[in-house]
Parts: sequence; structure tokens; C-alpha cells
Amino acid sequence: MSNTEPTDVSVSPSDPCQQQERAYARIASEVLAANKAALFDALAAAGITTVLVNFDGYGDSGQVEKIEARTGDVDCTLPAVEVEVASAQWGSAAIDRQTKPISEAIETLVYDVLSATHGGWEINDGSYGDFTFDVTERTITLDYNERHMESDYSQHVF
Repeated sequence: MSNTEPTDVSVSPSDPCQQQERAYARIASEVLAANKAALFDALAAAGITTVLVNFDGYGDSGQVEKIEARTGDVDCTLPAVEVEVASAQWGSAAIDRQTKPISEAIETLVYDVLSATHGGWEINDGSYGDFTFDVTERTITLDYNERHMESDYSQHVF
């Protein structure tokens, strides 16, 4: 006789691993919002309206390929200012804070967003795409492309 009733495989809300994951996700979300605000404030103060970031990853490594800044439709250079960037620490309520050049702050934010939305973006065939930082609207848009290896097989015996 077989049991056709579904098995409940949900994890108890009191499970320590799940609690730790939820705590980390909450802190990481708060840190991301604070980092975004600090970065947009610095970009706006420099008169930058848009930042475009291109990334590419495969074979278990990935990187930011290019960062371009614009004031309106005119290309410009990133300002020589530093931004405080915070990082959540797994298993701890402590938040690590570092001051980084604005280009490194942008990269940190890009990697944090990729990790939160597409963990493993650089593994195997990887992915590539672009981020658009709209400073005026204070939004970040991610255009993401995931690579897939495909194999189609058929066999016919007659």
C-alpha cells in the first residue's frame, strides 16, 4: 500500500538555520538600501545623472567589465570621492563599514544585487548584462542574460 498524501517538508520557523538565513537577509536588505542611498547622494552631488555598468561571468569567475558615467547625454568621469559602504556579516548582527572610492562602491552594490537576485551568476556558462543607475529617479535597473548550454539528442532504431 502506498501513501498518496503529500509529505510536509517545510522547515519550522524555529529552525536555527532558517532563523539565521532570515536575519542575514533582513540585515543585507537594510544595508543595500543604505548603500544605494549613500551612492546616489554622492553621484547627485557630482552632477552625474546616469551610471552604466557592464558585467560578465562564466567558468566560476565574473567581473565588472566597464563603468560609464554620464551627465545628461555627455560622458564624464566619476568624481574622486569616497563613499561609506556597509556589508552584512553571515551569522552576526554586526555590520562591517568601509570607505571606498566611488567606483568600488558601485562595484560592491552591483555584486550585492547580483548575489541577491541571481546567486551563482558566474558559475558554469554564467551570465552577462548591464546595470543602469538612474540617479534622478534613484533606481537601479538590471538587464540580465543567463547563458545555457543545450544538448538535443535523438536515437532511432529501425
